[in-house]
Amino acid sequence: MVSIKTLSRAGVAAVLSALVLICVPRVAGASDTQTMAKTISVVIDQAHLVDLPAGTSTLIIGNPTIADVTMIGAKGSLMILTPKAFGETNFIALDSNGKPLTESIIRVVAGTDAMIVQRGMERQSYACAPKCQATEKLGDDAKYFAATVDQAKAYNSSASNVTPPTSASAR
Repeated sequence: MVSIKTLSRAGVAAVLSALVLICVPRVAGASDTQTMAKTISVVIDQAHLVDLPAGTSTLIIGNPTIADVTMIGAKGSLMILTPKAFGETNFIALDSNGKPLTESIIRVVAGTDAMIVQRGMERQSYACAPKCQATEKLGDDAKYFAATVDQAKAYNSSASNVTPPTSASAR
């Protein structure tokens, strides 16, 4: 075994360069400017439009429980990013030959218009824009969450069951 003391400066530099190349994550076949191009931060429950590189034909999402992506637009020029849970994942865009075009980190964060009420181990969320109203958020107490979801479903159901007036009844 060779110790570092016996290596020349050039030898030490070569070893360190090799370690850096091994430890740096990169997309196979991508240039250095495309590697982990950016981090996209999105607020949970808010869709986000993202421009894609020309020629994108396939999208890969690292963890579909955190975010979902849907390609739209002419020749895959745009994607809809839908955050589903807090956390981080990544997406990779591939061309029709399977060559990686870009890779980005997706970070799903909480919004700023919410108020959290913590009572012991029970948590309740309120959307405050401008008045505070009950809302369901990840991490809420299960009983509160279920009651809020049930209320929203009942409200939406009643709104969708309204029969629009006909021209005869409108007279």
